[in-house]
Amino acid sequence: MKLFPCGHATHPRWRMAAALVLEQLRARMAQPEYASAPTLGLLYITDHYVNEARALLDHLSGELPGVTDWSGTVGVGVAANNAEYFDQPGLSVMLLDVPADQYRVFSGVAPLPTHRRNGGFAAHTALVHADGHTPELAQLLAEMAARTDTGYLFGGLSASRTTSVQFAVGGDGNMAGQGGAGGVFDAGLSGVAFGAGVALVSRVTQGCQPVSALHRITAAQNNLVLTLDDKPALDMLLDTLGVSLESDPQPALRKVRATLAGLVDAGEQPRGQRRMGHFGTDTRVRHIVGLDGLRRGVALADAVQAGMQLAFCQRNAAAARADLMRICAEIREELSPEELALAPDMPGRHAAPQTQRRICGAIYVSCSGRGGPHFGGPGAELHIVRHALGDVPLAGFFAGGEIAHHHLYGYTGVLTVFADSE
Repeated sequence: MKLFPCGHATHPRWRMAAALVLEQLRARMAQPEYASAPTLGLLYITDHYVNEARALLDHLSGELPGVTDWSGTVGVGVAANNAEYFDQPGLSVMLLDVPADQYRVFSGVAPLPTHRRNGGFAAHTALVHADGHTPELAQLLAEMAARTDTGYLFGGLSASRTTSVQFAVGGDGNMAGQGGAGGVFDAGLSGVAFGAGVALVSRVTQGCQPVSALHRITAAQNNLVLTLDDKPALDMLLDTLGVSLESDPQPALRKVRATLAGLVDAGEQPRGQRRMGHFGTDTRVRHIVGLDGLRRGVALADAVQAGMQLAFCQRNAAAARADLMRICAEIREELSPEELALAPDMPGRHAAPQTQRRICGAIYVSCSGRGGPHFGGPGAELHIVRHALGDVPLAGFFAGGEIAHHHLYGYTGVLTVFADSE
């Protein structure tokens, strides 16, 4: 694979933004190190353009007839390799140089097959865009993961203050059966499944820092945590924060509102970094949505059950920056093996240098609660990624929730890079 052409722009008028992006794409496609005839496009828009989503997709498809497949969605912000357009008109496009037999665009009207048929396409991983209001979304993500060989999904939930849209066009124009949708959808799941021949590396970065130890939920009902380590959950929360609802309720409630809960599924072994007050990648952060004074319980924005583990946490910009740099370093290490290795049959002598895998492009999906000034200034989050990985092609969006593995996360970033050998 060659480098993926990408382009991004902001303008009050979508046609002007599209013209600027097309100019960038064509300029890169003319350069020898970039792909000259990619067929798969990723399209991310901010909600300022959502009413023109159909016209925008049709315009880009008409101007780039060689790009026969499109996927993407809307966010309150979009990401590029050196900038973010947050809470303003924005457009980010990347064209992937992926063999046509190594990907499939899917949606509700053209779902990913459950089983491989007659030696046909087999999904290895999948980029998923989803509407957060879709019923039983967690179960749908688990089902989608089961349709891939690895069970690994990456992506995020559409985020819009008006209509949420997704783009999904496969083949020459529209998918068979999508009718008047024209490649623009407003519910369910869509995305791109990739075959085993597409090399990618994906990591999750957390944006919250635990302020308590990891406790076990010992009693729960629906979304209400009743006891932690056999002690009333509300008492454990108030003790952690050092506040009292009886003696000083207003400051106590302010602290509770600034606190979240990190959950680990029952029976799941904690993974990732937990030292020095960091969450592992298995932790899903959820809002505290209520307190039950009678039963001394804590209500969360997710179903809970006995046996799960929970740690109270708070958003922390410094921890988010450090963890983002950590996952970038892990990606670099995975793509850059030891340059010299001892030849097994020649002690004291070195074998030929191992090949370093180049990053052809990257997709970054970050929580809408992390964008803007949370990292210290506009575009600071993307500058960290660029400083760590270099000036690689990148597109993405700021989501209403992030998807990684088969889980739905919050206040996280999901960075996925496509690699090649050179």
